[in-house]
Amino acid sequence: MAMSIHHPAVISLMVAPARVVRGQQALVDAIEYILPLGQRPLIIGGEQSLKLSQLQVLSDRPELAIERVRYTPDCCETSLDRLVQSASAHQADLIIGIGGGKCLDTAKLVAHRCQLPIVTIPTTAATCAAWTALSNIYTESGAFLSDVSLTKCPDLLILDYGIVATAPPRTLIAGIGDALAKWYEASVSSGHSSQTLLIAAVQQARVLRDILFQKSAAAIAEPGGADWQEVVDATVLLAGVIGGLGGAQCRTVAAHAVHNGLTHLPGSHHALHGEKVAYGILVQLRLQEMLQADRLAATARAQLLDFYTEIGLPKTLAELGLSEITIAQLHHAATLACQPDSDLHRLPFAVVPEQLVAAMVSTTITERMAEVERLNDR
Repeated sequence: MAMSIHHPAVISLMVAPARVVRGQQALVDAIEYILPLGQRPLIIGGEQSLKLSQLQVLSDRPELAIERVRYTPDCCETSLDRLVQSASAHQADLIIGIGGGKCLDTAKLVAHRCQLPIVTIPTTAATCAAWTALSNIYTESGAFLSDVSLTKCPDLLILDYGIVATAPPRTLIAGIGDALAKWYEASVSSGHSSQTLLIAAVQQARVLRDILFQKSAAAIAEPGGADWQEVVDATVLLAGVIGGLGGAQCRTVAAHAVHNGLTHLPGSHHALHGEKVAYGILVQLRLQEMLQADRLAATARAQLLDFYTEIGLPKTLAELGLSEITIAQLHHAATLACQPDSDLHRLPFAVVPEQLVAAMVSTTITERMAEVERLNDR
């Protein structure tokens, strides 16, 4: 009798876009790669992105029948349903997303649901959304609901430095915060893995961290310069590589879980994704200090506090604009961040909402003392 052989389940990896075109006028250079993907593109963007002069290069092509549509109010089901209907009405054979992270997440989901090719054109360096096979879904008011794994990375990513350079400097600073999280999250969840690709992802996350430490200040000081371009590549491209190689296991841990919880507080909505994630890194390190007596985490937090001060990332709830938050509201956000399916549970130790609240109010010594005084006054 023949012995049956057990074959392990196939694990699919969506590591990278099929093609990346980058440069000062990358959109012009990428036309030859857009045309084979479709002739009836639906361009999804925000109000300002859809008015960018660079898009004229698409309108000038007679072989392209273009329809432009806004993605607002958010990457939510209401917007997605409307945009899928727009794609059908236009008989679109291609989706092009141009904008920030939520816009690109929306465009990727529309393409996914319509089974169409997708081109991503980031207008900021605030996230790696242009790269990934992942989208986050929010409520209409901007509260995080879930993430959705897609079947592929974009067919084409166009990183036009001329477009990104028009974005407010704050967006790049936020992107630095979001990209930094790759190291602090991946090293905790996957730093001891013996799996080849996880090892590669964690080591790339370390390289990414070091590049950002070395070049961020100079990049912010000289938008459009050589260091600026390297940091844009780091936040948009290299951060995406790490998520592609490592997958969900090393993509997000407590820093992003804190972000997700905070989005349910209306007072946090003016803060950018990467700003909340950057604060979440400090919270994660505090948890490691508090619950594991981790001295390395304390050292890392002190290093980050200096770095955040230098480039302008938020270090406290007050700097996120949440100085008036109540303990009840904070506990609500912490409870959401600690839900059973939360990425927070990729930490190598258990965390309950009360512990997370304690970490959230003590990211710096100053804030810790202020919070004690506030509670004593009640």
